[in-house]
Amino acid sequence: MNRTSAPTAADGFTVHCESLAVGYGRHTIVDGINLRLHAGDLMVLIGANGSGKSTLLKTLAGVLPALSGSVSVLSRAPGATPKRAAYLPQHPESSHTLPLRSCDVVAMGRYAHLGLLRRQSAADRAAVSQAIERSGVGGFAQLPLRELSGGQQQRTHLAQVLAREADVLLLDEPTAGLDLNGKAALASIVAAERSRGVTVVLATHDLNDAASANSVLLLAQRVVAVGPPAQALTDDNVRECFGFTQPH
Repeated sequence: MNRTSAPTAADGFTVHCESLAVGYGRHTIVDGINLRLHAGDLMVLIGANGSGKSTLLKTLAGVLPALSGSVSVLSRAPGATPKRAAYLPQHPESSHTLPLRSCDVVAMGRYAHLGLLRRQSAADRAAVSQAIERSGVGGFAQLPLRELSGGQQQRTHLAQVLAREADVLLLDEPTAGLDLNGKAALASIVAAERSRGVTVVLATHDLNDAASANSVLLLAQRVVAVGPPAQALTDDNVRECFGFTQPH
Protein backbone atom coordinates (compact mmCIF):
# COMPACT_ATOMS: atom_id res chain seq x y z
CA MET A 1 0.00 0.00 0.00
CA ASN A 2 1.45 3.33 -0.99
CA ARG A 3 1.82 5.92 1.73
CA THR A 4 2.21 9.66 1.34
CA SER A 5 4.52 11.73 3.50
CA ALA A 6 3.14 12.67 6.88
CA PRO A 7 1.96 16.29 7.06
CA THR A 8 3.77 18.64 9.37
CA ALA A 9 2.15 20.58 12.19
CA ALA A 10 0.90 24.10 11.55
CA ASP A 11 3.63 25.69 13.69
CA GLY A 12 6.37 23.58 12.10
CA PHE A 13 6.81 21.38 15.17
CA THR A 14 5.23 17.96 15.50
CA VAL A 15 6.10 17.86 19.22
CA HIS A 16 6.62 21.12 21.11
CA CYS A 17 7.29 21.49 24.86
CA GLU A 18 8.25 24.64 26.70
CA SER A 19 9.24 24.56 30.39
CA LEU A 20 7.18 21.38 30.71
CA ALA A 21 6.85 19.66 34.09
CA VAL A 22 5.57 16.06 34.20
CA GLY A 23 4.58 13.85 37.08
CA TYR A 24 1.68 12.34 38.99
CA GLY A 25 -0.84 14.39 40.94
CA ARG A 26 1.12 17.08 42.72
CA HIS A 27 4.41 15.16 42.53
CA THR A 28 6.75 16.43 39.84
CA ILE A 29 9.09 13.83 38.34
CA VAL A 30 10.89 16.06 35.80
CA ASP A 31 10.54 19.75 35.01
CA GLY A 32 12.17 22.21 32.64
CA ILE A 33 11.64 20.02 29.54
CA ASN A 34 12.03 21.90 26.25
CA LEU A 35 11.51 19.99 23.00
CA ARG A 36 11.04 21.10 19.40
CA LEU A 37 10.69 18.15 17.06
CA HIS A 38 9.99 18.21 13.33
CA ALA A 39 8.54 15.67 10.93
CA GLY A 40 10.95 12.75 10.50
CA ASP A 41 12.85 13.40 13.71
CA LEU A 42 13.83 10.63 16.12
CA MET A 43 14.27 11.63 19.75
CA VAL A 44 15.53 8.94 22.12
CA LEU A 45 14.80 9.21 25.84
CA ILE A 46 17.46 7.56 27.98
CA GLY A 47 17.49 6.96 31.71
CA ALA A 48 17.14 4.35 34.42
CA ASN A 49 13.81 3.10 35.75
CA GLY A 50 12.00 5.93 37.49
CA SER A 51 13.95 8.61 35.64
CA GLY A 52 10.86 10.13 34.01
CA LYS A 53 10.93 8.56 30.53
CA SER A 54 7.56 6.84 30.79
CA THR A 55 6.01 9.82 32.56
CA LEU A 56 7.04 12.12 29.71
CA LEU A 57 5.70 9.74 27.07
CA LYS A 58 2.39 9.39 28.92
CA THR A 59 2.13 13.18 29.01
CA LEU A 60 2.82 13.45 25.28
CA ALA A 61 0.18 10.76 24.69
CA GLY A 62 -2.41 12.61 26.78
CA VAL A 63 -2.58 9.83 29.39
CA LEU A 64 -1.25 12.20 32.08
CA PRO A 65 -1.88 15.95 32.26
CA ALA A 66 1.07 18.34 32.17
CA LEU A 67 1.78 19.78 35.62
CA SER A 68 3.04 23.10 34.26
CA GLY A 69 4.50 24.64 31.15
CA SER A 70 3.14 23.97 27.67
CA VAL A 71 3.02 20.93 25.41
CA SER A 72 1.50 20.27 22.00
CA VAL A 73 1.51 17.31 19.63
CA LEU A 74 0.73 18.16 16.01
CA SER A 75 -0.28 21.65 17.17
CA ARG A 76 -3.01 20.24 19.42
CA ALA A 77 -3.26 19.21 23.04
CA PRO A 78 -1.80 15.74 23.71
CA GLY A 79 -4.40 13.07 23.05
CA ALA A 80 -6.53 15.35 20.85
CA THR A 81 -5.43 13.69 17.59
CA PRO A 82 -5.87 9.93 18.18
CA LYS A 83 -5.79 9.14 14.46
CA ARG A 84 -2.42 10.85 14.04
CA ALA A 85 -0.51 10.00 17.23
CA ALA A 86 0.04 6.42 18.42
CA TYR A 87 1.40 5.37 21.80
CA LEU A 88 3.01 2.04 22.72
CA PRO A 89 3.12 1.83 26.53
CA GLN A 90 5.76 -0.13 28.38
CA HIS A 91 3.15 -2.59 29.62
CA PRO A 92 0.27 -2.76 27.09
CA GLU A 93 -3.09 -3.59 28.60
CA SER A 94 -4.55 -6.01 26.05
CA SER A 95 -6.45 -8.51 28.16
CA HIS A 96 -4.92 -11.96 28.53
CA THR A 97 -8.19 -13.28 29.96
CA LEU A 98 -10.05 -12.87 26.65
CA PRO A 99 -9.47 -15.23 23.68
CA LEU A 100 -7.90 -12.47 21.60
CA ARG A 101 -5.69 -13.59 18.76
CA SER A 102 -2.60 -11.65 17.82
CA CYS A 103 -4.32 -10.39 14.64
CA ASP A 104 -7.28 -9.17 16.72
CA VAL A 105 -4.95 -7.09 18.86
CA VAL A 106 -3.30 -5.61 15.77
CA ALA A 107 -6.72 -4.73 14.32
CA MET A 108 -7.40 -2.63 17.43
CA GLY A 109 -4.93 -0.15 15.97
CA ARG A 110 -7.67 0.94 13.53
CA TYR A 111 -10.25 1.74 16.23
CA ALA A 112 -9.33 5.45 16.26
CA HIS A 113 -10.22 5.59 12.55
CA LEU A 114 -13.34 3.43 12.76
CA GLY A 115 -15.14 5.01 15.70
CA LEU A 116 -18.01 3.08 17.28
CA LEU A 117 -20.12 2.23 14.24
CA ARG A 118 -18.10 2.18 11.01
CA ARG A 119 -17.14 -1.24 9.72
CA GLN A 120 -13.60 -2.06 8.66
CA SER A 121 -12.90 -1.04 5.07
CA ALA A 122 -10.48 -2.49 2.56
CA ALA A 123 -8.02 0.26 3.54
CA ASP A 124 -8.32 -0.70 7.21
CA ARG A 125 -7.72 -4.37 6.43
CA ALA A 126 -4.74 -3.46 4.26
CA ALA A 127 -3.24 -1.34 7.05
CA VAL A 128 -3.58 -4.25 9.49
CA SER A 129 -2.09 -6.75 7.03
CA GLN A 130 0.84 -4.47 6.28
CA ALA A 131 1.51 -3.90 9.99
CA ILE A 132 1.46 -7.66 10.63
CA GLU A 133 3.92 -8.25 7.80
CA ARG A 134 6.29 -5.43 8.78
CA SER A 135 6.40 -6.50 12.43
CA GLY A 136 6.99 -10.18 11.71
CA VAL A 137 3.69 -11.22 13.30
CA GLY A 138 2.44 -13.35 10.40
CA GLY A 139 3.70 -16.65 11.75
CA PHE A 140 1.60 -16.41 14.90
CA ALA A 141 -1.15 -13.95 13.90
CA GLN A 142 -3.90 -16.55 14.48
CA LEU A 143 -2.65 -17.64 17.91
CA PRO A 144 -4.14 -16.36 21.19
CA LEU A 145 -2.12 -13.51 22.64
CA ARG A 146 -1.86 -15.27 26.01
CA GLU A 147 -0.03 -18.20 24.37
CA LEU A 148 2.70 -16.02 22.86
CA SER A 149 6.17 -15.38 24.21
CA GLY A 150 7.08 -11.96 25.56
CA GLY A 151 8.88 -11.08 22.35
CA GLN A 152 5.94 -12.18 20.20
CA GLN A 153 3.55 -10.13 22.31
CA GLN A 154 5.82 -7.11 21.94
CA ARG A 155 5.84 -7.53 18.16
CA THR A 156 2.04 -7.78 18.23
CA HIS A 157 1.65 -4.54 20.16
CA LEU A 158 4.14 -2.81 17.88
CA ALA A 159 2.09 -3.95 14.89
CA GLN A 160 -1.02 -2.51 16.55
CA VAL A 161 0.68 0.88 16.78
CA LEU A 162 1.83 0.70 13.14
CA ALA A 163 -1.70 -0.15 12.00
CA ARG A 164 -2.74 3.31 13.21
CA GLU A 165 -0.66 4.85 10.36
CA ALA A 166 0.08 7.78 12.63
CA ASP A 167 2.23 10.85 12.11
CA VAL A 168 3.78 10.67 15.61
CA LEU A 169 4.89 7.44 17.30
CA LEU A 170 5.49 7.40 21.06
CA LEU A 171 7.29 4.16 21.91
CA ASP A 172 8.09 3.15 25.50
CA GLU A 173 10.82 0.47 25.66
CA PRO A 174 9.78 -1.06 22.31
CA THR A 175 12.79 -3.43 22.27
CA ALA A 176 11.86 -5.06 25.60
CA GLY A 177 11.68 -8.83 25.13
CA LEU A 178 12.96 -8.70 21.56
CA ASP A 179 15.88 -10.79 20.35
CA LEU A 180 18.57 -9.40 18.07
CA ASN A 181 16.49 -10.04 14.96
CA GLY A 182 13.52 -8.29 16.56
CA LYS A 183 15.64 -5.30 17.49
CA ALA A 184 17.02 -5.08 13.95
CA ALA A 185 13.48 -5.27 12.56
CA LEU A 186 12.37 -2.46 14.87
CA ALA A 187 15.30 -0.28 13.76
CA SER A 188 14.26 -0.83 10.12
CA ILE A 189 10.65 0.03 10.93
CA VAL A 190 11.64 3.25 12.69
CA ALA A 191 13.86 4.22 9.77
CA ALA A 192 11.05 3.55 7.29
CA GLU A 193 8.54 5.56 9.31
CA ARG A 194 10.93 8.49 9.56
CA SER A 195 11.53 8.38 5.80
CA ARG A 196 7.85 9.18 5.22
CA GLY A 197 7.93 12.04 7.73
CA VAL A 198 6.82 10.37 10.97
CA THR A 199 8.21 11.78 14.22
CA VAL A 200 9.35 9.08 16.65
CA VAL A 201 9.96 9.52 20.38
CA LEU A 202 11.47 6.34 21.80
CA ALA A 203 12.34 5.52 25.41
CA THR A 204 15.10 3.01 26.06
CA HIS A 205 17.83 1.82 28.40
CA ASP A 206 20.09 0.88 25.48
CA LEU A 207 22.56 3.55 24.42
CA ASN A 208 22.89 1.84 21.03
CA ASP A 209 19.30 2.85 20.22
CA ALA A 210 20.45 6.47 20.09
CA ALA A 211 22.95 5.97 17.28
CA SER A 212 20.61 7.17 14.52
CA ALA A 213 18.69 9.74 16.57
CA ASN A 214 18.55 13.45 15.77
CA SER A 215 18.55 14.18 19.48
CA VAL A 216 18.82 12.46 22.83
CA LEU A 217 17.21 13.46 26.11
CA LEU A 218 18.95 12.04 29.19
CA LEU A 219 16.78 11.92 32.28
CA ALA A 220 17.43 11.23 35.96
CA GLN A 221 14.33 12.81 37.50
CA ARG A 222 15.71 15.94 35.90
CA VAL A 223 17.03 16.89 32.48
CA VAL A 224 20.67 15.78 32.52
CA ALA A 225 21.38 16.65 28.89
CA VAL A 226 19.64 17.14 25.57
CA GLY A 227 21.16 17.36 22.11
CA PRO A 228 22.71 15.28 19.33
CA PRO A 229 24.03 11.88 20.51
CA ALA A 230 27.69 12.86 20.21
CA GLN A 231 27.07 15.92 22.36
CA ALA A 232 24.66 14.47 24.93
CA LEU A 233 26.10 11.01 25.53
CA THR A 234 29.29 12.02 27.31
CA ASP A 235 30.73 9.79 30.01
CA ASP A 236 29.76 12.28 32.71
CA ASN A 237 26.17 12.46 31.52
CA VAL A 238 25.82 8.67 31.20
CA ARG A 239 27.33 8.21 34.66
CA GLU A 240 24.81 10.65 36.07
CA CYS A 241 21.95 8.65 34.52
CA PHE A 242 23.13 5.11 35.21
CA GLY A 243 26.11 5.21 37.53
CA PHE A 244 28.50 3.86 34.89
CA THR A 245 30.21 5.09 31.75
CA GLN A 246 29.72 3.79 28.26
CA PRO A 247 32.37 1.46 26.79
CA HIS A 248 34.77 2.91 24.29
